[in-house]
Amino acid sequence: MKTLVFATHNLNKLKEIQAMMPESISLKSLTDIGCTEEIVEDADTIEGNALIKSRYIKKEYGLDCFADDTGLEATALNGKPGVYSARYAGPHKDSRDNMAKLISALKNKKDRSARFKTVIAFSMDGQEHTFEGVCKGEITREPFGEKGFGYDPIFKPEGENRTFAEMSLEEKAKLSHRGKAFKKFINYINSNGL
Repeated sequence: MKTLVFATHNLNKLKEIQAMMPESISLKSLTDIGCTEEIVEDADTIEGNALIKSRYIKKEYGLDCFADDTGLEATALNGKPGVYSARYAGPHKDSRDNMAKLISALKNKKDRSARFKTVIAFSMDGQEHTFEGVCKGEITREPFGEKGFGYDPIFKPEGENRTFAEMSLEEKAKLSHRGKAFKKFINYINSNGL
């Protein structure tokens, strides 16, 4: 059985991805491998941050690893908050503050289109691969829904009249940037017989 590390402490994320993995893969979290140090994500791109995490685990722990990073890019704000999405309103990483700041920044803008982008970086056997997933949509004028996390209450995907926070996990997974990126990653794993 092949062991892969998913560079996350989020057990819900880990379970969600394990369910998509081939049975030949044993998935470990950062907690499982004893990684408690903070991995500084200071790249200026989403891809760069994902690569920092996967490279760190490969170098420091010698384990094959994949990591994801996600950003929300508003068209009228030239792609902001983008790589700074989690700390858009400050280093305290508060979702409510981030949403309020984004709604305020778009207050007088006609164009409310945005896209969520997830990149998965995979470091294994001296090779690196990235897999990207994008979900286009728009920013609502106020939050709707109680589900999800981050910017979900103010992001309405294309072709939908509900925000991500108004959808079940299964509904969101079919449309989401993260779901699309992970499908590409899982296809790569399956086609390479890992």
